[in-house]
Amino acid sequence: MSGPVKDLLFAPIRINQLEVGNRIYLPAMHLGMAQEFEVTDQIVDFYARRAKGGPGMICVGYATVDELSGNTQNIGCHDDKFIPGLTRLAAAIRENGSLSAVQINHAGRYNFSFFLNGKQPVAPSAVPSRMTRETPKAMDIDEIKTTIAAFGAAAVRVKKAGFDAVEILSGTGYLISEFLSPLTNQRTDEYGGSLENRMRFGLEVAQAVRDAVGPDYPLIVRMNGNDFMPNGNERQDLIEYAKALSDGPVDALCINVGWHEARVPQIVAQVPRGAFGYLARDIRKAVDVPVIASHRINDPETARDLLAQGFCDMVAMGRSLIADPDLPLKAKAGREREIVHCIACAQGCFDNLFKLKHVECLCNPLAGHEHKGAPAKAEAAKKVLVVGGGAAGMTAALTAKRQGHEVTLYERSGRLGGQLHLAAAPPGREEFAQFAVDLENQLSAEKIPVVLNQEVTADVLEQLNPDAVILATGAQPLEPPIPGMDLPHVVGAWDVLEHKAATGKRVAVVGGGAVGVETALFLAEEGTMPADTLKFLLVNKAESPEALYEMATQGSKKICLIEMTDKIGKDIGKSTKWGMMQDMGRFGVESITAGKVVRITEDGLEIEQGGDVVAKNADTIVIAAGSASYNPLESIVKEMGIDYRVIGDASRVAMAFDAVHAGYQAAIEI
Repeated sequence: MSGPVKDLLFAPIRINQLEVGNRIYLPAMHLGMAQEFEVTDQIVDFYARRAKGGPGMICVGYATVDELSGNTQNIGCHDDKFIPGLTRLAAAIRENGSLSAVQINHAGRYNFSFFLNGKQPVAPSAVPSRMTRETPKAMDIDEIKTTIAAFGAAAVRVKKAGFDAVEILSGTGYLISEFLSPLTNQRTDEYGGSLENRMRFGLEVAQAVRDAVGPDYPLIVRMNGNDFMPNGNERQDLIEYAKALSDGPVDALCINVGWHEARVPQIVAQVPRGAFGYLARDIRKAVDVPVIASHRINDPETARDLLAQGFCDMVAMGRSLIADPDLPLKAKAGREREIVHCIACAQGCFDNLFKLKHVECLCNPLAGHEHKGAPAKAEAAKKVLVVGGGAAGMTAALTAKRQGHEVTLYERSGRLGGQLHLAAAPPGREEFAQFAVDLENQLSAEKIPVVLNQEVTADVLEQLNPDAVILATGAQPLEPPIPGMDLPHVVGAWDVLEHKAATGKRVAVVGGGAVGVETALFLAEEGTMPADTLKFLLVNKAESPEALYEMATQGSKKICLIEMTDKIGKDIGKSTKWGMMQDMGRFGVESITAGKVVRITEDGLEIEQGGDVVAKNADTIVIAAGSASYNPLESIVKEMGIDYRVIGDASRVAMAFDAVHAGYQAAIEI
């Protein structure tokens, strides 16, 4: 008989002379937590908490190699004065049980002159950046040589500080990527032209780092498996680059995907779990060093599958460990049901960075706040009633229980999750339902009593006699005062998303906020070819790729989205909005902005636009005009003299991120 199957996720692996205890790699993520390039207590405590959770290796960064390579919110590696802070960070990771690395990088044309005190960013050629709207200065040979040497000097500082490895970022559209790609490298000297010449800068950087740190110090390169840039590098070009790196000074490759300018979604929920593992697989076939797969690996099952199928040797789990720092420990202990998954919403991570704020997390209200310490436990246990089982209510219940209170949660419907289920209804947004499941599993693990299908009234309050009440009763849809709202073909967006209302072939969606866009996409998907059928037709070459694309994007309904203001999706986060707008175009959703619906008729509706009123025929009118707080209990608990707090949409209609954080804050204040 064979013994038990070994868990591949927790098998050790060697990188150069270094043995890593398991296959989980926390990749470098810009956290926006450094100050004037210095490592802060916030950074130290953030990574110390992740180290306690048990990943094999944590890579911090990116870190700068010279004064043009980043901004003051990046970790500094370009001067010896930053070594003490780096040393403190390395020690914190080591003392809490993980190995550590620093990713060094140069932003090139992706830097902003705003961050450089007006200095011009540099690049291989003076090709404008779509991201920054600036044109960089083309580097001369002396600047190239100086920059290569700067990478080597930064790597020495990483080693001196006590980190176990160094990683070079050679992807994402930053400087090394810019030399590698024909899109941004128009040079005619030895650093431009052929693939061999375009690879030269990246290979010389890697060799300079190797020479600086010695033969036994682990050197990792994070590189793209595909840039997703039209007329840029082909995948085969990047495989050739990977071979050159691995045949040379590099000990492991971490496979990234896409440039910041790429129009292929990379980090949002519509990207299937593990979707880009194939890029790591193709490179792993060509090289003899460990390969790390990246992007949208948010659960141990996906990670194990990628390892078992030979796609990679390690898995990068970044935002997964922001959402749940204990994911590795839970997976190892067989407690996977208790994992809180990253749902790729980007509301607290990438969207925060666009606002120049530090990283936080919708799913984990403690993320980014570890340096403040755990809130003090309640001095006396109170009997706490939470009314409402959405994201805010469940978070409040969990937090209050962990603070030492006796908690009961009441929900008037038959299931927990509230509007998370509405958010999960459109295609590519299913992860929101995962968060509802995760919170429910947490309630179960904490043994918090949950009462479903029960409206809380004054009688219930008298019977329960709580010391404190948290009101998380959510919101209800707004009904705008439009003549014709009572006609039978008018339905609410929430009912459509919950499959409680049918729609005809021609549908007008009134309201272009998040719910309106989600409803339009939800309806536009109806009648498109399902994925398994598309694969069957593709494999059997039954239809052309062009025909299959058409079948995947052309549904059975004609959708028109109408918004009163001049912009659609104002309340959608920047990280996800562009992809949703792109899908609106692909799926043929017509959009009308600055259009006010003045009347709903039996044949459709009338829209006022620029002073003119035009008729629009529609079989069904879907109302997505926003929502209003639903808070029927506040006056009752106030009159009864019970200590109470109102949270989430019951207080102010906002995003799920706000609901979770409000639930946490209310509970620790009891």
